[in-house]
Amino acid sequence: MRFFPWGFWLLCVASAPARGDSGGKARSCAEVRQLYGAKGFSLSGVPQAEISGEHLRICPQGYTCCTSEMEENFANKSRSEFEAMMKEAGRSVQTTLTAQHRSFDSYFQDLLNKSEKALYDAFPSMYGELYTQNMKVFKDLYSELRRYYRGSNINLEEALNEFWTRLLERLFKLMNPQYHITDEYLDCMVKHAEQHKPFGEVPRDLKVKATRAFIAARSYAQGFLVGSDVVKKVSQVSLSHECTRAIMKLMYCPHCRGMSSVKPCNNYCLNVVKGCLANQADLNTEWKYLMDSLVVVADRIDGPYNVDTVIGTIHMRIAEAISNLQENKDSITAKVFQGCGNPKISTKGSSPEDKKRRGKVALEAKSSAQALEMLVLDAKGNLTALKTYWITLPGILCSKKVMASSAADDKCWNGMTKGSYLPEVMGDGLANQINNPEVEVDITKPDMTIRQQIMQLKIMTNRLGNANIGNDVDFQDASDDMSGSGSGDSCPDDVCGKRLSKSPSTRQPETHAIPKQSGHGINGASSRSLPSTFLLLLSVAFIATQHLWR
Repeated sequence: MRFFPWGFWLLCVASAPARGDSGGKARSCAEVRQLYGAKGFSLSGVPQAEISGEHLRICPQGYTCCTSEMEENFANKSRSEFEAMMKEAGRSVQTTLTAQHRSFDSYFQDLLNKSEKALYDAFPSMYGELYTQNMKVFKDLYSELRRYYRGSNINLEEALNEFWTRLLERLFKLMNPQYHITDEYLDCMVKHAEQHKPFGEVPRDLKVKATRAFIAARSYAQGFLVGSDVVKKVSQVSLSHECTRAIMKLMYCPHCRGMSSVKPCNNYCLNVVKGCLANQADLNTEWKYLMDSLVVVADRIDGPYNVDTVIGTIHMRIAEAISNLQENKDSITAKVFQGCGNPKISTKGSSPEDKKRRGKVALEAKSSAQALEMLVLDAKGNLTALKTYWITLPGILCSKKVMASSAADDKCWNGMTKGSYLPEVMGDGLANQINNPEVEVDITKPDMTIRQQIMQLKIMTNRLGNANIGNDVDFQDASDDMSGSGSGDSCPDDVCGKRLSKSPSTRQPETHAIPKQSGHGINGASSRSLPSTFLLLLSVAFIATQHLWR
């Protein structure tokens, strides 16, 4: 028993509130007062020197310069500041993706506009009435091509087939003005003429090449917009209550403790931010797939699909087709008459079609291949840099925004005092936060806004995968792609690599398993309290047993 006073004294010393490095003298709160005022708060009621901190709910309850009101104000401020950091980081990514979209869109639209202008400039002198009486056919073609590129629900192959059919009907009538040709006769003519390829191989060749080029171009352009929109919506997700407390403890509690000059420990900051952005980190897998898919389609656009040549020479291919028809006019007409019969002679007489000038096709297409190559090269560099955005974001925020100390610093703010930070850094994503020592994260309740954005990434990657192999895609209703188990799983081998090495049934889903318990509100806190509950029940059982023995 003689050791009891000494043990009691040691216990009292150990439990006494720490006063930092200043010994027994209460430290001035001048620095905190200055910071508090700079944040826009009134200095009324702010202590001049440290006070006892039993009232604190977030910061350590040692001596402090913060009242309850100050702690609450700092917590709200830290929340708004952290959310602003998130939005600022997101805006940087949005700006990059939007700039890439704008550059490619401008290039592609300019390519199409130049082709159309070249046609309007050259065709009147080349074909006379063959062109002037059929201007609407050509205008409609370019209008349909633009609408398709901008995302309208148009079947591009059908649009091209319709163009060639309408053009053939009108040119056949103009080349045979001495005949009265009815709509019924034109229907028959089209059926017979198609067998004899009046425009040569141009329609088939242009359909194959233009379809692949347009599918790739509009998917590529849309991919940048989808990526930017995902970042925007995810950056607007608000912080949880637990995250707000952790951010406050990280950013402002050292000020309350009189340690304004002490930076947060880097690993401590990483655990806080990884816990707060656990859901955001789960975007990583599908985000990387989208970036990879855009890179692959960019190579297609500048390579096999040869967008510059295909789109920039549409007018030249049309001219080539018309020349083929003119050269084979007599044989085509004879075969049509043989299959459909001779039409009636027209009473209106001949038109001046024969007086047209039929000079050689002298159209030129100015190549902008070098501009496209530079666009693609720049895009690929930016896409590669953005691939790991969601999992590198915590490190970026800690180093550049929170201004955490170096990893080896043992005199940093560790959440309680100045010293080293011992806990290990958590992994990325929701599932890895189950034992996060700084933020209580309920891994059974993923954020639904972010899950929806993960689905949008899957849908867009799936579309790019289809575009990569020349399959048409529909942008009109994203919800159509959300049904079924294959959303996002059909990207090509060179996009997803190992992703396709397994069958869909063996692919690990990105969602997190929900425990089998049927109770409501099961979270990290309740699961951690299970041992204490068990001990309590055991104690009750022991007391009851003792009572029975009596």
